[in-house]
Amino acid sequence: MKKRALIIGGSSGIGFASVKKLHQEGFNVELVHRDRRQQVAAMQTELEKIDPHLSSISSYNLDGTNQEKIKDCVHSLYSKFDQPFDLVLHALSRGNLKPLVGSDRNLTANDLALTVDAMGTNLHRWIALLLSNELLSNGSQVVVLTSEGNERIWPGYGAVGVAKSALETLSKYLAVELAPLGINVNIIQAGVTDTPSLRMIPEVETLIETSRKRNPKKRLTTPEDVANAVYLLTLPEARWINGSLIHVDGGEHLI
Repeated sequence: MKKRALIIGGSSGIGFASVKKLHQEGFNVELVHRDRRQQVAAMQTELEKIDPHLSSISSYNLDGTNQEKIKDCVHSLYSKFDQPFDLVLHALSRGNLKPLVGSDRNLTANDLALTVDAMGTNLHRWIALLLSNELLSNGSQVVVLTSEGNERIWPGYGAVGVAKSALETLSKYLAVELAPLGINVNIIQAGVTDTPSLRMIPEVETLIETSRKRNPKKRLTTPEDVANAVYLLTLPEARWINGSLIHVDGGEHLI
């Protein structure tokens, strides 16, 4: 029986690279993404390049932060399959990139709450529903993505930094609570990775130049680097890795 993966937030960047890698390794992949109507056809074309008949990839274009949409999606997944997911990758990227204070365009309380919900506590919503619908079980691996903004400061990144810190704490608690069920939860902290999300960060060219200089391997992390690490965590040899924050950055965090 083929392994199954659910990618939550995979229309580009690390999420989409993980779709390609996991399909290559023989997984059936369910992809949740949010694209505008005019982008859906382009997304379909990209998926067909990976799997021309879309026999092993299914996509759901919906708001992965909306409680009712999540419920509908999970119920659809449950009715479609009777097999739990071997991997769930939470890769949603949706946040506000503004200063906290001292500007005429500061974050509002609502901006902060929406960012923390989408990129942090949203994980709990998905995991609770997947668990109650028997789509997670012994052997399932949950992987989430964080960034160096959890502890280092970059202009405009405050809300995302708070969200990532919340995500990390939530993931560690889930790792302990789900361990008796045989479900692992791990955190990947990628180095600076050139994705559409990165390009939205203020002063991004400076960030890229700085990262290239400080990285021991003198290059940025690629989405494929991270997708490879996601796949490694699905191997039986990784079953004893749980509740860990794993750096996938070529050693960048050491400098």
